[in-house]
Amino acid sequence: MRHFDYARPSQTGQAVTTHANRTSAYLGGGTNLLDMMKIDIMRPEQVVDINGLGLDQIEPLSDGRLRVGALVSNTALAYDDRVRQEYAVLSEALLSGASRQLRNKATTAGNVMQRVRCPYFRDGYSPCNKREPGTGCAAIGGHNRSVHAVLGTSDQCIATHPSDMCVAMAAIGATVTVEGPQGQREIDFLDFHLLPGDTPQEEHALKADELITHVTLDAPMSGSRSGYLKLRDRSSYQFALASSAVIVSTDGGTVRDARIALGGVGTKPWRAKEAEQALIGQNLSEAAFQSAAKKVFQNARAFEHNAFKIPLGQQAIVRNLNILTA
Repeated sequence: MRHFDYARPSQTGQAVTTHANRTSAYLGGGTNLLDMMKIDIMRPEQVVDINGLGLDQIEPLSDGRLRVGALVSNTALAYDDRVRQEYAVLSEALLSGASRQLRNKATTAGNVMQRVRCPYFRDGYSPCNKREPGTGCAAIGGHNRSVHAVLGTSDQCIATHPSDMCVAMAAIGATVTVEGPQGQREIDFLDFHLLPGDTPQEEHALKADELITHVTLDAPMSGSRSGYLKLRDRSSYQFALASSAVIVSTDGGTVRDARIALGGVGTKPWRAKEAEQALIGQNLSEAAFQSAAKKVFQNARAFEHNAFKIPLGQQAIVRNLNILTA
């Protein structure tokens, strides 16, 4: 690991100012940042430790939303009574990710900022437009089975976003609050992560030196059930080949409302609005679920080793809907 300086401010404004002085990185749980620094992918001159900022609370708001501090651990969020009762999909997504030890350290904001798991990005020498713009994408034409996408790809990058938590948040709907040199602003969660396009090195909507302070979840859908289904090569400590976060409410035998997001198949947490629109007003049937799921993948682009993700992603939706509406 390279030499770096360390700072631990006690106020958010001080953290932003300290971060702006040099090439810096914010440190929360460190489960991703320190990993990247050890393999020499991230090389900050200064690490700004934000663990003294007090951003570790989960607070209900008067309008029914739930405000989650940036430093709330994945474990604390998953086992929070309000989350388990009103956002079961989020609790299940969090508990399906990583190991217990990692969840105890990993934070909400750190999970949102999680870097891709493409081996060509992480090996430090293969062509990778995300790590070194203009060098190419070794995954295209290389081994692209497990952590490579079929939705939202470009000729510059095909890596999936690895987070389970973010898939659930994409389905629930959320707002990311950030603070930076120009003050505080809010970003719709669906706009936070960027498609790779021609600039895969730009992964999120944060401006220079901005710090995530909170993620606020939309109010729960009335009368709904929700669940997270993760399909992977092994049952623990593995990234999704395909996953679905589904929230659905029904009226008799008809779908009244639905929210669906996918993981493991997209270059960002993938909100499947085509499927949602196709389901509303439909009878609860396998045929309706399959028809809706197919719409999500109409424009999917498969690569040499990951074409199986198209039917697998559809099954992740159909199986989840069957479970929730049984």
